[in-house]
Amino acid sequence: MSINYSFRKHNDRELTDREKFILRSIVQAYILTASPVGSRFLSKYVEECKLSPATIRNVMADLEEMEFISHPHTSAGRVPTDKGYRLYVDSLMNIEHISESEQIVVDTHLLAHPYEGALKDASRILGSLSHYLAIVELPNLADIIVRQIQLMPLSSQRLLVVVELESKLVRTVTLETDIDIQSAPLDIVSTFINSKISGKSLRYIRLNFVSILQEHSNFLHSSLFRLFVESVDVLFKPHQANEEKVHIAGAQNLLKHPEFDNPEHVRGIIELVESEDIIIHLLDRKDGISDTGIKVIIGDELGEEKLKNYSLVSGSYSISGANGSIGLIGPKRMNYSKMISLVEYVAGALSNQ
Repeated sequence: MSINYSFRKHNDRELTDREKFILRSIVQAYILTASPVGSRFLSKYVEECKLSPATIRNVMADLEEMEFISHPHTSAGRVPTDKGYRLYVDSLMNIEHISESEQIVVDTHLLAHPYEGALKDASRILGSLSHYLAIVELPNLADIIVRQIQLMPLSSQRLLVVVELESKLVRTVTLETDIDIQSAPLDIVSTFINSKISGKSLRYIRLNFVSILQEHSNFLHSSLFRLFVESVDVLFKPHQANEEKVHIAGAQNLLKHPEFDNPEHVRGIIELVESEDIIIHLLDRKDGISDTGIKVIIGDELGEEKLKNYSLVSGSYSISGANGSIGLIGPKRMNYSKMISLVEYVAGALSNQ
């Protein structure tokens, strides 16, 4: 089934059906072989091609003039340009659905784990099935729902606060105070706080916690009241200070592709893996999103010199109201039709957690 990704308009004339066929064939052949594609190859090995090598060469010359393909060095073959890949992804490719066995791998591993384990497994599975670099951005937990808190005294002046969230997620915070914790009415306090915050998001609680408690401050032990008011940002922040923001897997997969024999290209991927900020910026970009929510950004479109030889396929997922992103980074010669399907399926599996 063909799917049209209308990411951007092309300023060139509309390609003829013959030109579209030749461009699609060049892209698909280059994805498979990593070698420049010549007219004789297309004439001999592309089953649907009924054109002579001479006719194919004429079409190639027109496509090259419009900058959809290029002529590397002295090779007789052509390779797709960023512009050629973009048109291919936008309107020429057919989506290749992942196999039933691949679906089983995804479902078996992701649905068997709670939230945190599923996210780590998702990056590993994506990397394994795609043979590219897989990235899972942890969701923004600001919108995740709080179930309840539990208060546990650790000593006379140390209190453990356990914040239970949806999707079996737990946050723990240790508070230190000059209050005699062991003599404080912790059961009464936790029951009261839970009656006010249960079922509400972390974002709502952080914004309204003080006013909620102030309405009934006479009900609370005054020193304990101040402790919770002063600690609201620590208790209900979306992420803990030492918590990872992304899970990355499969960096070694990229080294198996011929594009990365060049040490400079290898250095680029190492720098990428070590920079969470760049990865998150790429995943959070809003351009290039298709009607299905899948985003494809190619080569120079990434806006990073070190990534000009790469492409990104990414999508989003939602767990208990908290949104995150997943993606694959690979050479521009990546199998877009299969990778779009894979990212879409894994994103859906995570959303069903």
